[in-house]
Amino acid sequence: MDADSETPRDRARRLRREATDQERILWQRLRAKRLEGFKFRRQHRIGPYYADLCCVQKRLIVEIDGEQHAQKQEQADERRTAFLSSEGYRVIRFWNHEVLKDIENVLLRILQALRDS
Repeated sequence: MDADSETPRDRARRLRREATDQERILWQRLRAKRLEGFKFRRQHRIGPYYADLCCVQKRLIVEIDGEQHAQKQEQADERRTAFLSSEGYRVIRFWNHEVLKDIENVLLRILQALRDS
């Protein structure tokens, strides 16, 4: 099945299967309500987009960006964030290296965003 013919469910499954190391690392710390009981989903579909990690209850999306987002993806990320915001979600972004080098700070920032919601 090619990417054009896959269903939204198939695409979400593929995105989970093809997760980056950084997404996997953060997911292990957020899954199963490990962060103060907040439930997260991976590759959660919202309109035409798939959020890396999403706490639906608090309407918080966590995106983990690689270097491709520094320049090539900037405008697309802005459109995506605008759409998600219009749907009532708050988007916070982290760079890959932040997840790898300072996961505790990333978790603290996510927790603060959850509490602020």
